[in-house]
Amino acid sequence: MNEPNAPVLDCSAHQDVLRELARELPRIPRADLPAFFTAAEQLTDRLPAKLTARLGELNEKGHQRGFLLLRGLPVEDDADLPATPTSSAVPEDRPLLAMEAMLALVGRVLGLHTGYAELRAGSVYHDVYPAPGAHDLSSESSETLLDFHTEMAYHALQPNYVMLACSRADHERRAATLVASVRNALPLLSDEAKAGLYEVKMPCCVDLAFRGSVEDPGAIANVAPLYGDENDPLLGYDRELLAPVEPAHHEALAALSKALDEVTEAVHLEPGDLLIVDNFRTTHARTPFTPRWDGKDRWLHRNYIRTDRYGQLSGGEHAGDVVAFNPRRQGLCRK
Repeated sequence: MNEPNAPVLDCSAHQDVLRELARELPRIPRADLPAFFTAAEQLTDRLPAKLTARLGELNEKGHQRGFLLLRGLPVEDDADLPATPTSSAVPEDRPLLAMEAMLALVGRVLGLHTGYAELRAGSVYHDVYPAPGAHDLSSESSETLLDFHTEMAYHALQPNYVMLACSRADHERRAATLVASVRNALPLLSDEAKAGLYEVKMPCCVDLAFRGSVEDPGAIANVAPLYGDENDPLLGYDRELLAPVEPAHHEALAALSKALDEVTEAVHLEPGDLLIVDNFRTTHARTPFTPRWDGKDRWLHRNYIRTDRYGQLSGGEHAGDVVAFNPRRQGLCRK
């Protein structure tokens, strides 16, 4: 594997071990997800020691660049994969895919896999693929930029990590996941801009899935763009949904947007890649690409992970739990 401080770990030397662990997981994960995640947890002590050490380090300290990319994980040959979905729900009886197995094993080292009741009918595993006519704010969009956002920053139980695993890349290898870290952006901000962002609870709208039967409920949440340790703050940012009222807050948010753009890194996911995004210290986006609708379009698998950091767990939760929407209203936990 790469040097300890690199955000990319080459796991290809451990493919045989990882394939064996995947084979020991239940074949039909959605038949009983709690049992599936329990089985995954029981196998984590057999993961390569360097991998678990890096995951532990990420959990404890984070990373300056806000992400960890695992490269060279086992994945099916493209000819052996099912067709990339386009809009249908995941079949409950679909056999486990290799990258879904990697998400289970890696995720159980980090924390608890979590579903969100209003999102994808509360499913814990999400297929991410281009879908015809998808809304610009949806992960199923493709030919427009999916703009920078901290995942569910408006949710009181936002995930600590977003994990994206790639089974199939887009044809032209154009699609990139963009990641911008607050640790890199902070030095670019003036003291005045920081003051206009730190612990300032700005009105925030919510994504389509969390609007219920209301077409546009407006800014029903409050999100502080910077909060926590003033010298090493956490980030709550959404370029589309934050709606500051005060002119000074608009200016400070514009300065943050510019700083995040300047430190943006592009990650082009290849089959066998698993990207772990620190959702409390980054914002992420996805560049446009052109689907061909031939069954071989880009196909990712997504899990959300919660840990006991920042008040995201209160005790008694389990991997595979599904939580209901609770918009942030009273600021953010500084635990």
